[in-house]
Amino acid sequence: MTRALTILMVVVGLLCAGEACAYTLVIDAGHGGKDAGALGFISKEKNINLAIALEFGRLVEQNCPDVKVIYTRKTDKFVELDERARIANRNKADLFVSIHTNSTAAGKAGTTARGTETYTLGMHRAADNLAVAKRENSVITLEANYEEKYEGFDPRSSESYIIFELMQDTHMKQSVKFAGLVQQQFATHAGRVNKGVFQAGFLVLRNTSMPSALIELGYINNRQEEQFLNSKDGIAKMARAIYNAFKNYYK
Repeated sequence: MTRALTILMVVVGLLCAGEACAYTLVIDAGHGGKDAGALGFISKEKNINLAIALEFGRLVEQNCPDVKVIYTRKTDKFVELDERARIANRNKADLFVSIHTNSTAAGKAGTTARGTETYTLGMHRAADNLAVAKRENSVITLEANYEEKYEGFDPRSSESYIIFELMQDTHMKQSVKFAGLVQQQFATHAGRVNKGVFQAGFLVLRNTSMPSALIELGYINNRQEEQFLNSKDGIAKMARAIYNAFKNYYK
């Protein structure tokens, strides 16, 4: 067993000592309030996102009593991107799911584009995060006896960050796994076109410290998809698909 893995196991053990480690799911309905998101022919993205987020959460709460569900918003209100991530971080979430509705480039009133996509944070963030961490953590060198105080941690040494790299790699793999399950369920349960799993630098995912994914439910400026996503049947099927994916991932 590597020293880094041993440290990770000790850290997890300390965090869970004396109490059960409850599983926490944070559900983020994208946009809201003054931020309508993408606009369709009959609806606004923020409302589609919220309807499906609430139904997804209801299914988890109803069927998974050992999972704590937290919402970044449950009403039509504006929540800043960094606050969405902070909500997940403050609550020590185990999974962060951000729900959105897609649209083609502005100015195109209608489109034939269709299908679902699920995103995870791009791998390029790993190097960026390490550089930022080194720069920000270097302030401890101004403290007296920092080597002893921080038990040999050197903010300028890549070796000191091996534990964080290990955790980040684990988060990436778990994020991709969940995203793949979501896409499978959209195709099999909801009958949607599976456009696949992708990686990108979404700000709402950038600052989360747990596995995370951003879901694009379909195209709001595709008339058929918009009608489906606003229907009771569409909301139920899409929420159930995300729930099925979460249930499989959680197991």
